Amino acid sequence: MKPPPFTYHAPRDLATALRTLQEVGAGGAGGKVLAGGQSLIPMLNMRLVAPAHLVDINRVAGLGGIGREPGGVRVGALARHAEAERSGAHPLLTRALKLVAHPVIRNRGTVVGSLVHADPAAELPAVLAVLGGSVRVARWQDGAAVERDIPAAAFFTGPMESAVLPGELAVSAWFPSLAPGAGCAFVEVSRRHGDYALAGVCAVVGPAGAARVACVGVGPVPVVVDVSAHAPDWAAAARAVREETEPDDDIHATAAYRRHLVGVLAERALREAAQEAENRGA
Repeated sequence: MKPPPFTYHAPRDLATALRTLQEVGAGGAGGKVLAGGQSLIPMLNMRLVAPAHLVDINRVAGLGGIGREPGGVRVGALARHAEAERSGAHPLLTRALKLVAHPVIRNRGTVVGSLVHADPAAELPAVLAVLGGSVRVARWQDGAAVERDIPAAAFFTGPMESAVLPGELAVSAWFPSLAPGAGCAFVEVSRRHGDYALAGVCAVVGPAGAARVACVGVGPVPVVVDVSAHAPDWAAAARAVREETEPDDDIHATAAYRRHLVGVLAERALREAAQEAENRGA
């Protein structure tokens, strides 16, 4: 299939990109932003979306790169999955990226684009959520670029829905560093390697027993649960995680199976993260 007709824009600087987005209302029915395109292009070809405008930001200078900053890692809007994976800038992000689709997808797909796409079965929204990260967005206002940071807890608003407003562009994502001595893990189960996970869990466990998990595929947004009160009884923590999930039935698995699976994965991820924390402490 071919995509529906649209007007193509290819700005070369951020100011032009933001002005274009303001004019066409990208992010809403008026237009869409193209970065990696690994989700958008198939949706266009299947005519699941039909924007009047497509704003390609790949030529915009200054939107790439992965930088370590005090307290965390900032990933630019044009940083590819493969680039972030190779950088090793953040251990949990690196582990999650190894589970994303296939190498050919990771070579083009972008970290920030995956966050904005807000697929509840995707790995990267869960990473941002469990770390308490944020997404920085910009818009053109009164003749200048204006930025705001949206915390992960408010960023994912529903399946395939984020807090990015029409006319705004997500320019970077912030992934806070792990606490000193903390461990992390990401485990999931899929029908085949590279498929969307039937369920997945990422976990962060601190040296003092602070523990959080974020689950994918079992709710409309990443399900984040603080299980510090149960540490180090990870079986009890897994039961608490299971109770917080709201999976649906579909052609791949029943809700009951997904709820059971996420408990198994939560216990496994917590044990792996706790073991890593213990090893770092030693």
